[in-house]
Amino acid sequence: MKISCSKGNLLKSVNIVMKAVPSKTTMPILECILIDASAGDIKFTSNDMELGIETKVEGTIIEKGIIALDAKIFSEIVRRLPENEVVITTDEKLNTLITCEKAKFNIPGKSGEDFSYLPFIERDECITLSQFTLKEIIRQTIFSIAANENNKLMTGELIQIQEDTLRIVSLDGHRISIRKVQLKEAAKDRKVVVPGKTLNEISKILSGEAEDMVHIFFTDSHIVFEFDDTVVVSRLIEGEYFKIDQMLSSDYETKVKINKREFLNCIDRATLLVKESDKKPIIIQISDGSMELQIDSQIGSMDEEIDIEKEGKDILIGFNPKFLIDALKVIDDEEVSIYLMNPKAPCFIKDEEEQYIYLILPVNFNAVNR
Repeated sequence: MKISCSKGNLLKSVNIVMKAVPSKTTMPILECILIDASAGDIKFTSNDMELGIETKVEGTIIEKGIIALDAKIFSEIVRRLPENEVVITTDEKLNTLITCEKAKFNIPGKSGEDFSYLPFIERDECITLSQFTLKEIIRQTIFSIAANENNKLMTGELIQIQEDTLRIVSLDGHRISIRKVQLKEAAKDRKVVVPGKTLNEISKILSGEAEDMVHIFFTDSHIVFEFDDTVVVSRLIEGEYFKIDQMLSSDYETKVKINKREFLNCIDRATLLVKESDKKPIIIQISDGSMELQIDSQIGSMDEEIDIEKEGKDILIGFNPKFLIDALKVIDDEEVSIYLMNPKAPCFIKDEEEQYIYLILPVNFNAVNR
C-alpha cells in the first residue's frame, strides 16, 4: 500500500477515529487504526466493539492496500510531523514507512484481515438534523447522565421520536434534563437509549454548522450517525428507560421569573465558599419581588438578593448549587421561569413551549440555622 495525504487532512481524520480506540482491551488489534486504501477511497476505521468510527481521508492512493497501525504511536507521529505532504508505504511484511519532508518513521503494522470492521447496518429509517441542533441538544442534556455504571441506563440518554418530535432525556437520580426538537418531517415512533460516551464523542466531532446535516439511522441494537465523510456506529443500551412522564407535573404553588445571568452569577459567587467535597446546599428564600440566596460553610457565609417576578406562595428551599449551575449554563434565554411546589418537591426550570425542561430535586437543610 502507498498513499499520500496532507498532514492537515491526516491529523483531522486521526483525531476523529481516535475517539473509538479503547484505552484497555484484551484484543490488541482494537488498539489499532485500520487504514483501508483497497478501493477508491482512503478510509480510517477504529472500533472498541461498543462504538465504531469510519472516516474518509482526503488524499491519493498510489498503490492499493490495507494495514492496521498502532493508534497511539501513529497518532503521535502524525501530530509531530511537519506541515507538509505525508507518504505512507507498507511492504509485504507489513513494515510501514511514514515520510514527511526529511522525517522518516518505520513502524510495524498488522494485517487488516484481523480487524473488527463496523457492523453492517440496514439504513432504512432515518431522521435528519442539522449538526448545530444535534451538538446543542447533546450539550444541553449530557451533564445530567450518571457517571458510575451502577445503573447502565442512567449512563445513556433516551432518544425518543414521536411523529415529528424528537425528545432527548438524561437523568442521574437527582435531576432530569429534557430537550425537544421539531423534525422537518414525521418519522416512525422510536425509543432508544444511546450511551453517553457515544454522544459525547460525536459532539466533539460535529462541526456545529447549521447548514451541515446529520443523518441518524436506527436498528434494534445499533444507532448510526452519518455526517460529512464520517460514519459513527454505536451499540444501544438495552432495557426499558425510566417512566419520565410520571415525574413531570404541571402543578405548582410558586412561579418565579428571574434574569438568568444574574441568578447564575449569584450562585457562582456562593460556590466560592463551598469545597467540592462539602454537601452544602444553597438556601433560597422566595418572597414578593425578591429572591434571597444564602450559603453557610466552614470557609464563610454569603447572602445576596435578586429582584424577581413572583406568582403564588412564599417558599424556603435548598438545592445543590452545582445542579442549578449546570442547568442555567445551557439555557440560552435571558429570563427563566422556575416552578416550585413545596420544599420537598422537585423544582422545574422550563420555557412556555417546554422545548427544555430541567427537573432538580431539592436538598434537606436545617432552617433553624439560618
